[in-house]
Amino acid sequence: MLILGLILLILGFVLSIPVLWTIGIVLLVIGAVLFLLGSTGRAVGGRRHWF
Repeated sequence: MLILGLILLILGFVLSIPVLWTIGIVLLVIGAVLFLLGSTGRAVGGRRHWF
């Protein structure tokens, strides 16, 4: 999710499409929260690992 958010953020910036920019920021924030919760060992959504 972090990588997808970063790709959308870059594409939105390069192509100057504000919708992609916004979606990229949202996905980066959600991905960062999930990463932090997963790295502390806390189960997210009933799953401890997301792979």
